[in-house]
Amino acid sequence: MTIAVSLLPEFDLEMAATRRVLERVPEGNPDWKPHPKSMPLAQLASLVAEMPSWAISMLTEPVLKIPAGFTMWVGTTRQALLDRFDSNVRQARETIATTPDAEFDKTWGLEWGGQLAFQDPKPIIYRRMLMNHLVHHRAQLTVYLRLNDVPVPAIYGGSADER
Repeated sequence: MTIAVSLLPEFDLEMAATRRVLERVPEGNPDWKPHPKSMPLAQLASLVAEMPSWAISMLTEPVLKIPAGFTMWVGTTRQALLDRFDSNVRQARETIATTPDAEFDKTWGLEWGGQLAFQDPKPIIYRRMLMNHLVHHRAQLTVYLRLNDVPVPAIYGGSADER
């Protein structure tokens, strides 16, 4: 079994759970946040929708160069979030599925404004910067849902709203 084939079942499960969360993002209050230090709702939901696309860079490039002053895409509607997420998931899944094992022996780095922020082997990057990081921000988004009285979907078993 290839590394890519071993990664796809978890990828599919996590993306399905993430989509269920994005399907419930409330519209009409994009700037809402639970604390002054928190991201606004629309920005957090957009980050979650974008994160699957990170797999493409991680698996096809040695470094991602983000210029100083980079502005993140922010979806303005639930449908825009879902469309972006679905497209990103399709492209990421195809990239993962076609990545040869030898690519996982390489390193990947993130450069921010001309400075190398970090560099690690691709298996570590895939796990930490894509999967774990996505789960972290998806969990934050479920808290935003709860605080806005939006039913939280089941992710790992039932939720208080779905049993």
